[in-house]
Amino acid sequence: MAQQPLRIGMVGYGFMGRAHSNAYIQVNHFFPSSKYTVVLQAVCARDAAKVRAFAQQWGYASVETDWRKLVERNDIDVVDICVPNNLHRDIAIAAAANGKGVLCEKPLALNAAEAREMVAAVEKAGVPNMVWYNYRRIPAVSLAKRLVDDGRLGRIFHYRAKFLQDWTIKADLPQGGQALWRLDVHAAGSGVSGDLLAHCIDTAIWMNGRIDSVCAMTETFVKERYHNLTGKVEPVGIDDACIFFGRFSNGSLANFESTRYARGHKALYTFEINGENMSLFWDLHDLHRLQVFDYRDEGRIRGWKSVHVTDNSPEHPYMDKWWVPGLAIGYDASFTHQVADFLRGLETGQPASPTFRDALETQLVLDAILESARTQKWVNVPQS
Repeated sequence: MAQQPLRIGMVGYGFMGRAHSNAYIQVNHFFPSSKYTVVLQAVCARDAAKVRAFAQQWGYASVETDWRKLVERNDIDVVDICVPNNLHRDIAIAAAANGKGVLCEKPLALNAAEAREMVAAVEKAGVPNMVWYNYRRIPAVSLAKRLVDDGRLGRIFHYRAKFLQDWTIKADLPQGGQALWRLDVHAAGSGVSGDLLAHCIDTAIWMNGRIDSVCAMTETFVKERYHNLTGKVEPVGIDDACIFFGRFSNGSLANFESTRYARGHKALYTFEINGENMSLFWDLHDLHRLQVFDYRDEGRIRGWKSVHVTDNSPEHPYMDKWWVPGLAIGYDASFTHQVADFLRGLETGQPASPTFRDALETQLVLDAILESARTQKWVNVPQS
């Protein structure tokens, strides 16, 4: 059967632009059952010389320097948004209005109000949509989800997660502009909460259900930074660190921490789930392993065990598509898995998650966290 081309138009060419492009190139090699062939049709960015170089490197057929032209092109099926958060809403709404599928980097928007507009736009247009919360697709994380869904943990009591980095400690690091837009509140909307904790929250909701209420504190350690775009020293509006507690709908307790001021940690993302019968622990630095403690094991051999999630079988999510047993895959594969699931959703008519509506749940928690930190009170998370 001849495969149907799915023509991608990507906006942005930074870190995530490379990660997504690699996934588009790899997906049909490792997930050949799809009836779609992904085609890198166009990439868009403001700097014409740089975007042309990117297109040549990654194999995009054409370039644009205005996203408005990209979303109107008849030879584009899906628009992939890999730009700062303040641009997500306008591009997504315009793409949906032009009948394009929309893939959007996380977090979905600057805030829940914008996210609701985006949800309404894609649902009104009836176009496929998904948000790039890629950690769901790391096989060890997906295996943890299966164990939870199978009821192996029993009643869940605790979910805790942390995401630690150290790259903004220097006070002379500027804010704003390419690569440093995450430090500019007008471009990012928030700091570590929207950048790092968003991943933790998405995974937590996916595994353990809705978060009903939160109590948070944030801190901005460097209060002013030089701004690359204005040429002035300006106040810093993003959170450098965020810690919050919460309660899930199932009665379990949440404990989350994120910072860019943990010297020695570049990307330490861990989560742990404690249930009545079993506990699970995962560490991004050892991403192919899932730590499991099963209380029902025989006493003399009961203890934490490290499950090497590399078996070439459906028992280990996605791994039957890769190498022989025992060989690990990396961070990049999580994006390939996400594209594969998106394509499968197109085939079956069952949308792959997280959709824009799914990601709205995370956005509502993020807004509640910032409100709690501002008011120094517990905040209930609104219904989506």
